[in-house]
Amino acid sequence: MNKNNYVAIMAGGIGSRFWPMSRTNYPKQFLDILNTGKTLIQSTYDRFAKFIPAENIYVVTSDTYRDIVQTQLSALPAANILCEPSRKNTAPCIAYISYKLAKLNSDANLICAPADHLITDEAAFEQTCLNALEFTSHIKALLTLGIKPTHPNTGYGYIQYEQLSVSENVYKVKTFTEKPDLELAKTFVASGDFLWNAGIFVWEIKNIVKAFEKHLPEIHEMFETEKEHLNTVSENEAIERIYPQCVNISIDYAIMEKADNVYVIPSSFGWSDLGTWASAYDTLEKDYLDNAVAGNNVMIIDATKNMIHADNKKLVLLQGLEDFIVVDTKDVLLICKKDKEQEIKEYVAEVKRNKGEKYI
Repeated sequence: MNKNNYVAIMAGGIGSRFWPMSRTNYPKQFLDILNTGKTLIQSTYDRFAKFIPAENIYVVTSDTYRDIVQTQLSALPAANILCEPSRKNTAPCIAYISYKLAKLNSDANLICAPADHLITDEAAFEQTCLNALEFTSHIKALLTLGIKPTHPNTGYGYIQYEQLSVSENVYKVKTFTEKPDLELAKTFVASGDFLWNAGIFVWEIKNIVKAFEKHLPEIHEMFETEKEHLNTVSENEAIERIYPQCVNISIDYAIMEKADNVYVIPSSFGWSDLGTWASAYDTLEKDYLDNAVAGNNVMIIDATKNMIHADNKKLVLLQGLEDFIVVDTKDVLLICKKDKEQEIKEYVAEVKRNKGEKYI
């Protein structure tokens, strides 16, 4: 394994679209959404541990989740859990690990990846990541992994890329587009030069630091000012000073859409961002009536195309529903049409207004 290769697993989100299973104090990256026997973050860690040195794997998460990360990833050194004092989206999160590594190893080559994605072809994923690390170790590039689209999905961002490769299966990025409407998504997929944006990034630390300096100078200055505290006992206090001053912005908006050295590898490794219950439905095996069931004690009578998640201790009997999401937890039962799942966030806000924090 190459000692200059690192990974930062980003695990600070609250996964509100997977409510009521995902809660603020125990969000989806720490859950076994698909009943595989491993939580999403455990699967992500294990995937990277095959080709990244164990001591070079970091998790960036919220202060609130430190203990959960330590419990679920017992092989991860405590010093490799970086805790953010507040949620400020992906740009400050990536700045934190980047400036920390810049001080540790000036030749560091870093993969930044979300903790809660599903990847079914792990061999193809490993090969793609190794190809990406090889490319960024020689080229001053900000690289992202794009997923070859299988259908016009309106839940993902899209990456348009040049059709002439600059290296084997590496292409210059032309544009980034946020989640499009269905007609635009259809146009993108039909054109053949768009990919889904997986939110997985690869770059040498020195190149991302230069990008922060150019495109997000205020964050660069804060980390530069405090850099002597990084990798010391006073790191936490420095981060507590930095974060309140950080703008809440994604790395896509802050840097990727502005930089001129952005490249993409078109990839196929069975990827889903598991962003919604419908994406879980798409991923799970179906019964003969096209129901996806996560739970060993569910009976279905004359019901089709439903996504059902229930605790094994409780018998759930479903009759007559079609195209519904049914999620049963110890204190909340959600029954929601599949085509309304993008509104679950709004339902959660409504619950908060009416019932307070108890069910959030």
